[in-house]
Amino acid sequence: MKRKIALIAFGGNAILPENQRGLQEEQMRNAQKAAKLMISIVRKGYELIVVHGNGPQVGNLLIQMEEAVTKIPPFTLEVCDAMTEGSMGYMIEKALLNELRRASIDKEVATLITQVVVDRHDPAFNHPTKPIGPFYTKYRAQSLMRSKKWTMIEDAGRGWRKVVPSPRPIDIVPKRIIRDLVNSGRIIIAAGGGGIPVIINANGLYQGVEAVIDKDFVASLLAREIKAELFIILTSIDRVYLNFGTPEQKPIEVMTIEEAKRYLEEGQFPPGSMGPKIQAAIEFIEGGGEEVLITSANYLRAALINRAGTRIRAS
Repeated sequence: MKRKIALIAFGGNAILPENQRGLQEEQMRNAQKAAKLMISIVRKGYELIVVHGNGPQVGNLLIQMEEAVTKIPPFTLEVCDAMTEGSMGYMIEKALLNELRRASIDKEVATLITQVVVDRHDPAFNHPTKPIGPFYTKYRAQSLMRSKKWTMIEDAGRGWRKVVPSPRPIDIVPKRIIRDLVNSGRIIIAAGGGGIPVIINANGLYQGVEAVIDKDFVASLLAREIKAELFIILTSIDRVYLNFGTPEQKPIEVMTIEEAKRYLEEGQFPPGSMGPKIQAAIEFIEGGGEEVLITSANYLRAALINRAGTRIRAS
């Protein structure tokens, strides 16, 4: 009998909110809260894949490396992605195992360091847009641009920051391993932070690149590859709204992909916020998925019983 599979994607700020210092103890507690929510999906009868963001975590790691640059050679961005995939995976994995024990659910959890293939000719490589890491003085920025060939921009009077491309994912390297594990009843944590971006070079070999892959697009691709029925996107609001933030804002309970496309074209979902999530949802449904659920962590349990959130379906 085929197992029902759900994939849940949430941002790194769920583990490290802006109003916290980023202490290990804080992140462990936040991982425990997130794990309680994920167990509610398992209780609904789904096998589970977890995709998390890593923006705050990898940013802090890059700051640490800059502070220690005169003592320890810094790692490149893709290695920092791998490091945060491992550290965050450990925190979420341990939290999930403990919640499973408390619920007397006999399941194993595994974290996979995940390489994600992007096209080396993706136009994004010609137009880096994603700021990462610490702020630098103009003098230090000019030195880094000369020595490391970084692209850097001045950021609203706060200093200079490195910007990297955000190419679209086209393949997930260990997808068959992920599929086999989840179909055997394991909970899998994969593609953390959008995964480690790699290209296929001129010799046909994998090569890491400095880039940031949108976690929602990776989650959508992975959900399609492993043929998940349900794709859950956790965000900061309880559901999707039309005319969001205006006196005319209106909640959407259910939306077809045709409606989603129309609203996207009308500019209802801006590129910097809800836009990528809606696009990722459309791609999942068009790729054979059954349903996308968009909601916040606080409303997830209610959304799982159709009392909150926005559901996107083929028709």
